[in-house]
Amino acid sequence: MRFPKHLRTGVAALAVTVSLAALTGCGAGSRTGAQDATAVECDYTMPEAATTVNVLAYNSSAIDPFTNTMVKSCTRDKVTLKHDPIDFAGQVTKTTATLAGESGSYDIIETYGFVVPGLAAKGHIEPLDDYVAKYADKYKLDALSEEMRSGLSYDGKLYGLPMQAQMYVLAYRKDVFDAAGLKPPTTFAEMIDAAKAIQEKGEIKFPIALPWNATADISTNYQAAMNSYGKDFIDEAGKPLFTSEESRKALEGMKSLLPYMDPQVTTFDQPKVQQQMFNGTAAMAIMFSGRMNDLTLPANSKLADQFAFAPAPAVEADSPFLYSRLSVDGWSIPKNTKLDKDLLFQMMAASVNEEASKASVPAAYPAREGMVSADSSKYADAANGTIAKTMPTPGHPAGAPVTNAIRPVLVQVITGQIEIEAGMQEMQSLAEKAIAAM
Repeated sequence: MRFPKHLRTGVAALAVTVSLAALTGCGAGSRTGAQDATAVECDYTMPEAATTVNVLAYNSSAIDPFTNTMVKSCTRDKVTLKHDPIDFAGQVTKTTATLAGESGSYDIIETYGFVVPGLAAKGHIEPLDDYVAKYADKYKLDALSEEMRSGLSYDGKLYGLPMQAQMYVLAYRKDVFDAAGLKPPTTFAEMIDAAKAIQEKGEIKFPIALPWNATADISTNYQAAMNSYGKDFIDEAGKPLFTSEESRKALEGMKSLLPYMDPQVTTFDQPKVQQQMFNGTAAMAIMFSGRMNDLTLPANSKLADQFAFAPAPAVEADSPFLYSRLSVDGWSIPKNTKLDKDLLFQMMAASVNEEASKASVPAAYPAREGMVSADSSKYADAANGTIAKTMPTPGHPAGAPVTNAIRPVLVQVITGQIEIEAGMQEMQSLAEKAIAAM
């Protein structure tokens, strides 16, 4: 399976409290219990003194299988791994704090492609290439997707050991679609046509549900729309593209969906969108794949057996890519940890070994290729179909500062407070200033 080489944009400096939040916790809010942790071999050299390893990772159905496996399998004898439950916002704050000084509170941190370039450029996380070479055979690290490794690399060096990826997937109510004679939409226009047909039935007022929270998700979705046209916020040379034709089309496409979405859409993050599907107030939703398995569980919704999945649509029929973003999550070692980094790397490697990766499906889409198939995941075909047509995104360190700078204006454009043309010009100016300030 092919993955884009650059997955999301980078963050500059340690002003990450807001920057990290620019990309929503893809599956924040875990429904995967620690009791389900997989026990694997974690064969490191025991340190002489009693040691506590503090692990920072937000709770999510896609991340928890790896965190729980690490804690369960690598805690032994004089070594204790400690991981406290935390949401994504809490992780953002603690990541900032732990990396800010000469010593930090955490020894292993969960990272992702959006933040790795900036953290690496500032020297806050450890390059992992030497450890990968040393332990490649022991932990079969060559089986980890090369493209996912590229997504957690900066300037030719690996800074995050990939565990799993997430991509946009379309979830829809098969019963509702069948009753209206509809097929899964492949473009925004088809989404609108389906929404109109569903509205005419009179049971679902706002058939489309998307996470357009004004504090984070909306900018990720704007990127997804631009990516469908083959452009990102910043090109590989570092030039902002907010005044481009692709930017205009992306904004027009997003606004075209508004009449079929809850008027409070700019307050909806992924959990709220997920809840719309659970309670039947929406008939189709586009979210990161880490949310999809939750929809299939009868304990979460009486409608669980009615949810079906398809690749994310394109904005237009002739768009070169789908409306999608891809995130690669992995483990990084803070530069300022006082513990043995070799020891920490082996714990990370154990958590993504073959057995642990296989056990993470279907909650996660593991970094080891070939693990996700229709036999192991109800949304596998949809996820694989999305990945195959997701635009590779340039990994530029200015990505996060630019995203933070333009988001308030983006919200005003989407909600009609600013005209598209004026908003594009203002976002371009803000992006240029953010880059110049780096």
